[in-house]
Amino acid sequence: MKRGDIVIPREHGGWAMVGVPFLFGMMAGHPRWVHAPLFLAWFLFYLSSYPLLQAVRRRRDSARWLRWAALYGAAAMICLIPPLLDDPTLLYFGIPLTLLIPVLAWHAKRKSERAIWNDLCGILIFSLGGAAAYLYSGGGWDRDMAAIVLFSFLYFSGTAFFVKSVFRERKNKRWTRYAWAYHLLLPFVPLAIGYPYLAFAFLFPLARALALAGRAMRPMTVGMIEIGGSGAVSDLGRPVVHVNERLSVNAGKAKTGRSGCFIPFAW
Repeated sequence: MKRGDIVIPREHGGWAMVGVPFLFGMMAGHPRWVHAPLFLAWFLFYLSSYPLLQAVRRRRDSARWLRWAALYGAAAMICLIPPLLDDPTLLYFGIPLTLLIPVLAWHAKRKSERAIWNDLCGILIFSLGGAAAYLYSGGGWDRDMAAIVLFSFLYFSGTAFFVKSVFRERKNKRWTRYAWAYHLLLPFVPLAIGYPYLAFAFLFPLARALALAGRAMRPMTVGMIEIGGSGAVSDLGRPVVHVNERLSVNAGKAKTGRSGCFIPFAW
């Protein structure tokens, strides 16, 4: 990278991870125009994390990395002012972030960013963006918020296993088996915890893993596949809350003897 170049993250998967959980959480509630500055702040914090971790990883030219981190971070803080004034409880998300970011820094310092635990830590951070978007959509610190974080984390963790099986660990058959086993179990999680409609979001990743895990693929092809799969998660965000609410309402009506009609996917 030349000194005059703009510093942006080179990991293309991160661009989807920063946006999809946020959209997932926003659509599970009631989208508002002020989600725009909240997302912009979240995106700028993501941009600032790249040069910050590079400064930890590469001591040489660290001043340049830190300048870009400060630039993105300052812009993020400015964008965050309107959402924080509107809902100061968003500050609570800073608590888990302060615990997770040092894990990324630890791996960056040891040049082990490709470790699966580092990947999972980063995915959990991205998933918290969905929780913040849900809270700002009128949601609460409730079961649905936990589900948004969980399903975002599970989906992108599957992506991490799949990507390793087709790139760095392609010749290691254990990673292919890990990817198959993980994706075979994945659709049963939403069924087990009461979000059956979200099982559909994990059928595409399952088919992808069974058909392609362990095969040689071009990065562009993998990227296009991931874009298509990510859309399924964000599109099914609304039924997380609204379908669950209707099921609860109809269950209550059944107990009280009142009639009720539930139409699948009619949200």
